[in-house]
Amino acid sequence: MNYKKLDKISIIEYLSNIKEIIDYFGSDDLVAQEIGDGNLNYVYKISSVQNQEKSLIAKQAVPYLRCVGEEFALGRQRMTYEIRALQKFYSIYPNFIPNIYYVSEEMSLVVMEYLSNHIIMRKGLINMVKYKNFSDHISTYMAATLFYTSSLYLGSIQKRELIDRFNGNAELCKLTEDLVFSFAFMEHETNDNKNVKNNPQAKKLFGDMEFKERALELKYKFMTQSDALLHGDLHTGSIMINESQTYVIDPEFAFVGPFGFDIGALLANLVNNYIHHTVVTKDEDYKAWLLLTIKEVLEKFSEKFLNFWSECKKSALLVEGYLDEITLNSYKKRFIKNILKESVGFAGCKMARRVYGVAGVEEIRGIEERALRAEAEKTALKIAREFVMEHDKIDSVDEILEIIKNAG
Repeated sequence: MNYKKLDKISIIEYLSNIKEIIDYFGSDDLVAQEIGDGNLNYVYKISSVQNQEKSLIAKQAVPYLRCVGEEFALGRQRMTYEIRALQKFYSIYPNFIPNIYYVSEEMSLVVMEYLSNHIIMRKGLINMVKYKNFSDHISTYMAATLFYTSSLYLGSIQKRELIDRFNGNAELCKLTEDLVFSFAFMEHETNDNKNVKNNPQAKKLFGDMEFKERALELKYKFMTQSDALLHGDLHTGSIMINESQTYVIDPEFAFVGPFGFDIGALLANLVNNYIHHTVVTKDEDYKAWLLLTIKEVLEKFSEKFLNFWSECKKSALLVEGYLDEITLNSYKKRFIKNILKESVGFAGCKMARRVYGVAGVEEIRGIEERALRAEAEKTALKIAREFVMEHDKIDSVDEILEIIKNAG
């Protein structure tokens, strides 16, 4: 079928002819409700009229950036890469990916499980919910998806096939290159210009050539390193969660890139939430839980990544017997430490870009009281700058926590 944009009526007509959807809903009548609040795509809840608890999610890409409008053209092929990433990640570790019921690359459409008992993690964190299983879940997800799509596990031909399958996602990679590493640190029309105008903090950021030079180094890593298949936008708005389950959604930015980028994106969002509670709620107990969560996520990731690696004797990188055990273990420890260093640098870019760039985070940009928001922005930029400037010197997770705690 040729592509066409679906609405609340036509999506029901379209899905009613698909076997997997018929198998799920039976003979029930269906109704669609638009529920998407994201920047890129349209999202519909498809429900049974007879039984509202029986629902699925349908997500379709349109050929423009939804949050801006049709004047900002953006190829809908991004959904092709989201579909492929969901399928790949599900094949690696299905516990953290919603069930997929139907996909169509031609229609830029995916239909998946409706997570009715979960909420977007960002909202839970703002409301000071403690998710005791999160650090274990997300560290497993990141360690597994990064390791098993890297040259530490795959053979050379398999890895190059993976790159070929995903690195056509050039438009969204370019969007990240511009919005995360460039536009947010200079005068640009995409920025939150109401907040930039006559703002001394913005002027200071835009003129900080030392910071911008280091950010450029990280941008080059993003553009050139092909370490593993990334989610590409792993923030707390892309995680659906409850007390016992964690699901990662929305990998439309997926591509084969540097190990540290997904880890850094998640770190940035957890730190932004810490800043929110430093400035707004001032809840010391919750702030302590956030710091503990950051520590556990990073340390458990390292441990699990190394455990996966210990089970793999041969890959594109390593031939069995090439190194003795002592040298190999030393190499692996340096390797994982460098991933964490790199992730801190990427976290700094991600944090700084959310302050004045397009698509800010609710934890900071949603603060209504002007003085408190300015304080949060100042703290975010202080941490972000130190992350970017010092990431390659950081030697432990505790040093990362000290930077966060000392900025308030």
